Amino acid sequence: MREKVLITGASGFIGFHLIEAALRKRLDVYAAVRPGSDIDHLEDYDIRFCELDYSNEELLAKQLADAGITYIVHAAGATRAGSQQLYDRVNADYAFTLASAAVKGLGTRLRKFVFVSSLAAVGPLNDRNALITEDTTPAPVTAYGRSKLLAEQKLKALPSLPLVVLRPTAVYGPRERDIFIMLRSIHRGIEPYIGRVQQQLSFVYVKDFAAVAINSLFTGLLHRTFNISDGEGYGQYELAGLSKQILNKKTIRFHLPYPLVKGLAFALEKTSPRGKTPVLNREKLAELTAVNWQCSIENAKTHLGYSPQYYLKQGLWETLQWYRLNKWL
Repeated sequence: MREKVLITGASGFIGFHLIEAALRKRLDVYAAVRPGSDIDHLEDYDIRFCELDYSNEELLAKQLADAGITYIVHAAGATRAGSQQLYDRVNADYAFTLASAAVKGLGTRLRKFVFVSSLAAVGPLNDRNALITEDTTPAPVTAYGRSKLLAEQKLKALPSLPLVVLRPTAVYGPRERDIFIMLRSIHRGIEPYIGRVQQQLSFVYVKDFAAVAINSLFTGLLHRTFNISDGEGYGQYELAGLSKQILNKKTIRFHLPYPLVKGLAFALEKTSPRGKTPVLNREKLAELTAVNWQCSIENAKTHLGYSPQYYLKQGLWETLQWYRLNKWL
């Protein structure tokens, strides 16, 4: 009888790849999706769909117990919300309710609860030559990052929760929509940048992240936090440079003045509908123009056996081929 894993956020970009990685490990997958979610791309997979009410701990506990869940990978969350309060509710409070329900409904049958956090929970560094480690003092620069940090803190306050926290850096790959904006721009011959600050960036290919997330279910480690990237640092022009090689494209590179973009972000915030966060806002701008997002993955290598299979060039090649094949480009 196969062991059962609950994957939340299953209809999303990372959730899709978590499902594939879990099936490769021959796990019985319960895919938690929101009502009305587009699940057409999941219909050919041998998985069971479920809907969860994250505001109802008692019902959640019963659902988990009835299903006989062994593992949970919590990848659901909000990347755009209208306020810090909403981010905190969706990303922190709901995670805590699910974890509390799992402890109550499953007890010792729950072997691992993997929380998909983010490097945004730590925030970037101002020193271009340093590395973000698991011991770096958190200083998130966005509401999203603060909500992920709060979620980590709330989950760690549950001593009986068999918790592992993963902090991926910028995740890219097939079906991703944010970095895709830059890739589409490059495909169209436009290569924009904000300001001229020299940056160190980090990335992780979604297949590598999904693999380490599922593999972490089977380690004996508990109550640990791990940064996840491909282990490399990249200058701000390298993503575009590699993409241009793969796409065989030339671009017009230009730098928008930082004050101009900051003013635009402020205007977009003021004119956005109530409860909606524009794609470009002042906090997102701080994240996009930060000096250093490079992190150490030595702990993940040592304790999770993590060995990235994709560096940026290989990952971008697969990603761009998928975008082309599926008419995104």
